[in-house]
Amino acid sequence: MKKTRRRFVLYAVLAVFASLVILLGAINIVNFTMAADDADALTEAVASGEAGRFLDSGGQAPAPGQENPQDGRPGRFGPMGTDSPEVYNSLRFFRISFDKEDNATLLNFRISAVTNDEAVEWARSLKKETTGWTRGTYRYRVTKRDGVTYVTVIDQGRELLPAYRILILSVCGTLLGTLLSFIILRIVSKKLFAPLEDADRKQKKFIAAAEQEFKLPLTVISADLEIIERGSGSTEQTRSIHRQLDRMTALVKNVGDLNVFEDSRQAAEEFSLGDLLCSSLEKRRADFEKAGLAVETDIDPVHFKGNREAFEKAFDEIMENLSKYAVSFIKISLKAANGRIKLSFANGTTLKDGVYDQVFDRFVTLENAKPGSAGLGLTSVKNVSAMHNGRISAKAENGEFMLGMDL
Repeated sequence: MKKTRRRFVLYAVLAVFASLVILLGAINIVNFTMAADDADALTEAVASGEAGRFLDSGGQAPAPGQENPQDGRPGRFGPMGTDSPEVYNSLRFFRISFDKEDNATLLNFRISAVTNDEAVEWARSLKKETTGWTRGTYRYRVTKRDGVTYVTVIDQGRELLPAYRILILSVCGTLLGTLLSFIILRIVSKKLFAPLEDADRKQKKFIAAAEQEFKLPLTVISADLEIIERGSGSTEQTRSIHRQLDRMTALVKNVGDLNVFEDSRQAAEEFSLGDLLCSSLEKRRADFEKAGLAVETDIDPVHFKGNREAFEKAFDEIMENLSKYAVSFIKISLKAANGRIKLSFANGTTLKDGVYDQVFDRFVTLENAKPGSAGLGLTSVKNVSAMHNGRISAKAENGEFMLGMDL
């Protein structure tokens, strides 16, 4: 349950982080796009021959409200943005023309960041471009008329400053929002999961008590049955009782294993996973041969640090399932690569193609399950995998059932 709570917090925080990134990212993209559009409107106004809107023939800004001496029309700027009358005095730009012989002529120069000569060289480097950003905060536009190339460069640093501030605030807000959501969710999740954790504890306590309560009568029945067989001999009825006792004993054991393997605080030790797997295989090899199953193995001597007893029981459970449900063949593989350990169990099957991860849920059996199957064995295998931070999956494909464990 603690792992479930941690996963809930993790996924919720990731959802908050992704939402903030998408939302604030979209806002900043739109913001910078609008800034580029504003800059393009200014460069287009200058490059299209409307420089008179910004400078008169003497290079001075016309008085607000006066008619434009170069186009004969009254000013039609709005009160904000690129249409503001203040653009007259605030625009920082230079405009240079290049004739067919590449001779440069400085048409307009209202900028302090560079000298005349530097502006000419800068414009010359942009001659073959069309429009875009240069040196970070400068917007340029290149136009051609009558064989003459005009390069217009404007300084948008002051206009871009609010956009960069919003970007910085967005990044900080995303990180802070993610951190705050993590702290809040950590606190809230304790209260949210408290009833579930309490129910889980009660369930485990009930299972442990039920296991103990079942063990005693099963032991007494088994002992009484042995006494009956000693006096009267074995009969079909006593053999049937033995079979039912074995099933009940296995069921009680599986129920008890659910509690044991859900507890991650198990003693860890270094052991050979390959040797343990081979040992479990040898226990069932006679059963496989009797069933006419061809066994193919590719097991490396992989060492692992974990709970040896848990893996021994998990392998025994998997081998038992293979002996019950395998058709025609069995393939077992154990490999270590890129810091991960991959276990694979495959066998012939009559199941339809598909993903069968539900087989690891409690009391779930597949359509090919034997009568009396409780659907608890592979649940304990999943718990062993989860106890060691592993992943487990099951699927059927082309007449082959595959169970994979990634540790």
